[in-house]
Amino acid sequence: MPENKNTAAPAVTVTREQFLNLFIAVFLPMFMAAIDQTLLATATPAIALSLGGLRDSSWIMVAYLLSAAVIVPVYGRLGDIRGKRRMLLVALAVFAVGSIACSAAQTMPQLIAARVIHGLGGGGLMMLSHALVGELVPPAERVRFQGWFALMFTTASVAGPIVGGVAVTYVSWRWLFIANIPLVVFAAWRLGKLPPGERHPPARAGMDVAGHVLFAIGTLSTLFWLTSGGHRFEWMSSTSAALSITAVASLAALVMHERRHHAPFLPLDLLAQRAIRFSSYLAIIFAACLFAVIFFLPIYLQLGHRVSPQVSGLLLLPLTAGQVTGNLVCTRILRRTGYPYQIPIIGMGVTTAALLLLGVVYPAMVLVALLGFFVGAGLGTIMPVTMLTVQTVAGRTKLGTATSTLSLARSTGGAAGAALFGAIVFAILPDVDRHTFAQEVAGTASERVLHAFHVAFLCAAGVAALGIAIAVRMPRIKLWEKPG
Repeated sequence: MPENKNTAAPAVTVTREQFLNLFIAVFLPMFMAAIDQTLLATATPAIALSLGGLRDSSWIMVAYLLSAAVIVPVYGRLGDIRGKRRMLLVALAVFAVGSIACSAAQTMPQLIAARVIHGLGGGGLMMLSHALVGELVPPAERVRFQGWFALMFTTASVAGPIVGGVAVTYVSWRWLFIANIPLVVFAAWRLGKLPPGERHPPARAGMDVAGHVLFAIGTLSTLFWLTSGGHRFEWMSSTSAALSITAVASLAALVMHERRHHAPFLPLDLLAQRAIRFSSYLAIIFAACLFAVIFFLPIYLQLGHRVSPQVSGLLLLPLTAGQVTGNLVCTRILRRTGYPYQIPIIGMGVTTAALLLLGVVYPAMVLVALLGFFVGAGLGTIMPVTMLTVQTVAGRTKLGTATSTLSLARSTGGAAGAALFGAIVFAILPDVDRHTFAQEVAGTASERVLHAFHVAFLCAAGVAALGIAIAVRMPRIKLWEKPG
């Protein structure tokens, strides 16, 4: 079985020089995948002003996240069959093609289509980089260098909004994509220096192509129906009915298909375990809140408060600082106790309260920054808990599948959150388009813009409150015993 080969990790000690060589090779793919999630947050208003279609701007993120979610399991399977280094090079090439297409887009639909290609490449960068490290470095050796990866993620999260704001202010948003090309070339050169890695024969069951297709059709039709109803078509129209029927039929067919398939796209055997199922639900809620705030907070600041893209990027720093703080506090508590139950309840409670206050209090800049910190602090506790819970409960033999499941939940939740948050905002601002966008920025209707975003923040608080209800239902398990 291929699983037996996967568990036969290298037993030799990896020197610092060897690991740093590997780290340099995978650093750029991981960094590009991490920074791309926040890079466009501050640039979105400028993109909408250039291309038109502000109300469709949430699909800049949705298209990327959904295509990344669909492709991750494919990269995982092909990485085992063809070799992880080779598939990482393929992902880099697709990412480069997507970057070129994004930089050349002349309309919003063209940019959204290019972001689909971008996501098909970006979806493999993070996952395959982690898998490559796992293949080439024994588990005991990986622990020594976790700080390097934590630093990389923090740097990417902090740098994304700032770089995006600076680029929009001084050059053009198109350079955010053009700059990827030399980075891809350098990353490919460094990856070529690594060993080719292991390959495993394909499983007889093959890949669940039908499952991927049904998942894509179901999620895309659902999100397009929710975000387009009321302005592209009437809710009670034949178009609305066709989309809703397609969504329900596709998702129902997906469930039935997955139950019969011997190598399902969705690992139903793992999802049958309560801890993994509720951790996945919690990851969806976490990502929905996080990506909605990351993507729309700069738009809220630029349209409602008339700040520059550069300043709106800086005002995302408290959110990032909160995430880092919540993550550090969470991991220290887990290390000492091994008991995760209370952590996500408190974390989602803090996020709910902060989002609620964002929706009701007077939006002074200092207060927005402070509440952004607490939103991030609460959300920063979720992924360490869910990741450790899922990996511990799944066990070593299903570690990769369990991690991919959580990644799929996170990407799907992020896409849904960005799409639904945008649907709420633009339902309240039905006449915001390319021609009225400049007036909104100039402040002629800033009160109307603020009201729309405050309603959306209240809805996001409701989603976060659902996360509390899910966290309460998590099983009370002990991940490990207290040391000493």
